[in-house]
Amino acid sequence: MLTILHLDDHVVAIDKPSGLLVHRSAIDRHETRFAVQLLRDQIGRRVYPAHRLDKGTSGILIFTFDPVSAARLGAAFASRDVLKRYLAIVRGYPPEEGLIDHPLSRQHDDIEHRPDDVSHAAQSALTRFRRLATAELPLRVDRYPSSRYALLELEPETGRRHQLRRHLKHVSHPIIGDATYGKGRHNRLFVERFGVNRLLLACTEMHLSHPESGDPLTIRCPPSDDFRQVAIGLGWTMGP
Repeated sequence: MLTILHLDDHVVAIDKPSGLLVHRSAIDRHETRFAVQLLRDQIGRRVYPAHRLDKGTSGILIFTFDPVSAARLGAAFASRDVLKRYLAIVRGYPPEEGLIDHPLSRQHDDIEHRPDDVSHAAQSALTRFRRLATAELPLRVDRYPSSRYALLELEPETGRRHQLRRHLKHVSHPIIGDATYGKGRHNRLFVERFGVNRLLLACTEMHLSHPESGDPLTIRCPPSDDFRQVAIGLGWTMGP
């Protein structure tokens, strides 16, 4: 059963678990469960995703009940009119706050890709971050006798594919659990120590305009239990 965070006549938002695809993908042909299908079956109505959320990322995922509203919200996401905040657990101690300004080459998914599409030009990409907490484990993972980790609040100002994951890798503070852009040794440590094998990235807050009324709409979502389990294990106080 999916957790519903917001529901009205036009919009429904859920707390997407880590590991759940938004919709069917040629890359993950073996998957049989998708957020679109599960939500449709749960509420008995057809739904249309308004944006994307990586398979490994948990948190706020917004749908609409008609394609026009989905297109309106999609345009709002594309034009940076939606404020999004994430929490991430990363390797190392980043600065207390900062702006990652690093262009990213376009990445195509299995639906967008065409053999004659060879556009790889870098696009501007901006991510603001704020360090919320730090922890140090007395374990040697790399060349140091202990290993440091931090809890970050992330606010992407652009919406490039895998932007947060690629940006954190670029500044040498990859997100724990990221099999593509992260560090395998640290990922394995978190599996062994905390029993959690997932990308430790969660979308926890969104501010947008309602696609029908235009009224401000705020949706919040606490980190999932498995995310909180790791945070508490690192000595950080997490709200309910």
